Amino acid sequence: MAVDAKAVKELRERTGAGMLDCKKALEEANNDITKAAELLREKGLSAAANKAGRIATEGTVESYIHAGGRIGVLVEINCETDFVGKTDSFKEFARDIAMQIAAANPLYVRREEVPSADVEKEKEILKAQALNEGKPEKIVEKMVEGRISKFYEEYCLMEQSFVKDPDKTISQLLNEKISTIGENITIRRFVRFELGEGLEKKVDNFVEEVMAQVKQ
Repeated sequence: MAVDAKAVKELRERTGAGMLDCKKALEEANNDITKAAELLREKGLSAAANKAGRIATEGTVESYIHAGGRIGVLVEINCETDFVGKTDSFKEFARDIAMQIAAANPLYVRREEVPSADVEKEKEILKAQALNEGKPEKIVEKMVEGRISKFYEEYCLMEQSFVKDPDKTISQLLNEKISTIGENITIRRFVRFELGEGLEKKVDNFVEEVMAQVKQ
């Protein structure tokens, strides 16, 4: 299969891998850039993969307050050096992540943080839904696995679509930033507050408001 030169360029920018490695990965992935990026990471050929084991203890705690003070976010993002932590590029990335958390309301940074009990409970619910839909029991397990992936995409920050560019995930955005900056970067933790959360009140869709503001 012929490899698109634009795809090679995009893959290089996203992963920092060499041109020949990008070309081979795209051939193996049938020109699917996302799959090709995963292949490069698995083989340790992407810049992000090469930097992933390096210690990152510098960085910043970024905040985002939605207009009117109705949603607030604090997120800790780490890099390797104080110098990088003070750059405009790193600060812009931190602001984007804080706004993402405000808009998309994730519960975890990555799927490994989801308690196993919560995953099993969700699987039980999804299985019951599939059976109630009249699906044959022999295919229900496969359906549940597919639907649990959607659960991770909704509640795990790294797997969410980036609100400013829905064609890429936060994980892909992070890898691009690692390749550009040249240091390991990790999104360590966050906390999100929503005014009146947990109290009985009139329902306001603050998330839609934040997302609309982000896309302006």
